[in-house]
Amino acid sequence: MDSRQLVRTLGFCTLALSAFGSINAWAEVKTITDVIGREVKVDLPTKRVVLGFYFEDYMAIGTEKAFDSVVGLSREAWEGWVPANWEMHTKHRPSLKTIQDVGEVEAQTFSVEKVLSLKPDLVILADWQYKALGLDADRLEEEGIPVVVVDYNEQTVARHTASTRLLGTLTGQEKRANELADFYANALKEVSDGVAAAKKPKPKVYVEFGNKGPGEYSFTYGKNMWGAMITAAGGDNIAAPFVEWWGPINPEQVLASRPDAIFISGRENNKSASALPMGQGVNAEEARTKLAAFATRQGWDALPAVKNHQLFGVYQGASRTLSDFAMVQYIAKALYPQQFSKMDPVANYLGYYAKYLPVKPQGTFAISVK
Repeated sequence: MDSRQLVRTLGFCTLALSAFGSINAWAEVKTITDVIGREVKVDLPTKRVVLGFYFEDYMAIGTEKAFDSVVGLSREAWEGWVPANWEMHTKHRPSLKTIQDVGEVEAQTFSVEKVLSLKPDLVILADWQYKALGLDADRLEEEGIPVVVVDYNEQTVARHTASTRLLGTLTGQEKRANELADFYANALKEVSDGVAAAKKPKPKVYVEFGNKGPGEYSFTYGKNMWGAMITAAGGDNIAAPFVEWWGPINPEQVLASRPDAIFISGRENNKSASALPMGQGVNAEEARTKLAAFATRQGWDALPAVKNHQLFGVYQGASRTLSDFAMVQYIAKALYPQQFSKMDPVANYLGYYAKYLPVKPQGTFAISVK
């Protein structure tokens, strides 16, 4: 080998070692603590992610680019539960349809084998999914796949902000995550400050998932989801003493409690023709007509909420997510109209999408029977 060849060879080796060092500097095994206190070692930045839930939050925090690394979805929890929302996103980003489906926990179709076949370097699960999977979640970790738990279902500022910052770390979007966490915390503080300034007794509130229509009582909520949102909005949740998380309540208890306001949550896809439609692509007058039918339930004509036209429809899809701040605002404004007269919750909901997500919702997301 002559001297020039030796120089070229040494130069190539130097460049190769330099590039290898840069890659190692960029990649990092980091120990993070998830929202249920588990320490998990994750190789960041992640390259192959299986995402179980909170799809829009993952996108809002990590940006649309974060989905370039998603190789598996619990697709039923998106396409099946909020199909109009799924359609809105897939029209914008058709490649979402090509992401592999790993099954859905609640329907007991979640497949550990499918997850393993995708060779992910991270699985992100909701707290409720992790608990329901039990030994299957343990098996993933035994196979060397880190599982990180986040939680927006509890509907508390602490869990929402912790989950947001955690997703920011996982997607390399810490600055954006901190901005969103602060935004959410400030929005809820504005509500709590307004409620405190109102200096009036908390109105009694009943909330129900309107998926079964007026002919049959469906779920109400205790500590989490809409129950927690009612509390955050300054309401006295009549179901709290009787339902821990979610479940039906005795209709006689609703009548005996005499709520001052009633909120029925609805979604786009309903098996019952009389269910409350709310959300993407839903016509406001259709929603109002279906909402009014709930007032015809036996005994409801005597309730203060019905007598005073304090019957409202809200979007089920805008719970257990960062965008639920707008539903808390809507409930608070319904309960304390003078205190929040200048607040426009629906405009704020749409503004959130305009700033943090690549799609523009069009439909009915909150409505009054009046």
